[in-house]
Amino acid sequence: MLENIRLSFQGIWSHKMRSFLTMLGIIIGIAAIISIVSTIKGTNEQIKQNLVGSGNNTVEIKLYQNDWEYDATYNGLPQGVPVIGSDTLDSLLEVEGVDSASLYVARNYAEGIYYNNTAFNGGKIYGIDHRYFSTCGYQMQKGRGFTDSDYKNFRKVAILDSDAAKSLFSGTDPLNKTIEIKGELFTVVGICQKTNTFKPVINSMEDYMNYMNASSGGILFIPNASWPIIYNYDEPQNLIIRAKSTDEMSAAGRKCADLLNTSVTSADIKYKASDLLEQAKNLQDLSAATNQQLIWIASISLLVGGIGVMNIMLVSVTERTREIGLKKAIGARKRRILAQFLTEAAVLTSLGGIIGVLAGIIMAQVISKVSQTPSAISVPAILFSVIFSMVIGILFGLLPSIKAANLNPIDALRHE
Repeated sequence: MLENIRLSFQGIWSHKMRSFLTMLGIIIGIAAIISIVSTIKGTNEQIKQNLVGSGNNTVEIKLYQNDWEYDATYNGLPQGVPVIGSDTLDSLLEVEGVDSASLYVARNYAEGIYYNNTAFNGGKIYGIDHRYFSTCGYQMQKGRGFTDSDYKNFRKVAILDSDAAKSLFSGTDPLNKTIEIKGELFTVVGICQKTNTFKPVINSMEDYMNYMNASSGGILFIPNASWPIIYNYDEPQNLIIRAKSTDEMSAAGRKCADLLNTSVTSADIKYKASDLLEQAKNLQDLSAATNQQLIWIASISLLVGGIGVMNIMLVSVTERTREIGLKKAIGARKRRILAQFLTEAAVLTSLGGIIGVLAGIIMAQVISKVSQTPSAISVPAILFSVIFSMVIGILFGLLPSIKAANLNPIDALRHE
């Protein structure tokens, strides 16, 4: 085998230009496939990252009426949906894949919130428990968080995120200032922000609109114990969980939603998990059809390259007919001749595959820079490409190799 490989390299080196032109189809096909697969992988990671975020692994489980998120502002207290108790929360924390969980109530369109004459427009108000900030990855920027005493004594205190602080106070220090929430006075005791700030990659107007729709004027937090002071009654909470890993988000969210729904008696109101991974997968699948077509088109180059290998190997058999005849005359068996030509074809296409992989990696980086789209090199695609190019060499080199092996030694020696 080593002797056959040495002879193959010797033959390729003695016909450098012809060998390179023969490999060109393989090089172009492999380079195209590597660059396309790398761009697909990078784009899929970007889609996943844009939806899931920077790795906090949180999943929201909210009440839905049929296919629409239930809004207590307009619909009032939902019937047949109990308030989630501490025993249920303990059960949620034991669900496989759940690292942390928190209960909260919310109004996504906060009204009646003022600081002096400044209204809190476009923001949200959340009534949270003591686990919320740690579950969602918030840290205190200024002031303090909520204490056990705040919850036990129903204190009217509030914490703003940085966006809400800018919206309400316009650069003024909010700490210890008093704000009005639906006629009730609350004292601002802290400013918080996300531990890991994440900004999605925006490459189109659609990406920009999705990001802007997800953004808001900020969030105002109060203890959930103080929520009835403003809204007059206890109401069923939403749940937010932090999964132990990104891949466990979907399963953990579904299991928690199923657990909560066991106590819901309403026919049309149910808890549902916001499956961001499923949304990402749907977007990835949407682009997959187009990408698969590109890969098939690139594969045509491999077919053309294989035909080129077959052609040049047939030429090589013709050129080396006397050599083959001489080898057979001194006792070379058919399988030895067959192995020699198959090895030469495999070496030729494998070299083309390796060069194609390098060209594909460079091409993927160039495409990424020019089009501002991410790319991620796929190691399995590289290994598959090299092995596939070798297989092409063996398949398309088989016919010329059989022809060489079946030559009659007397006729071969007479060949001019």
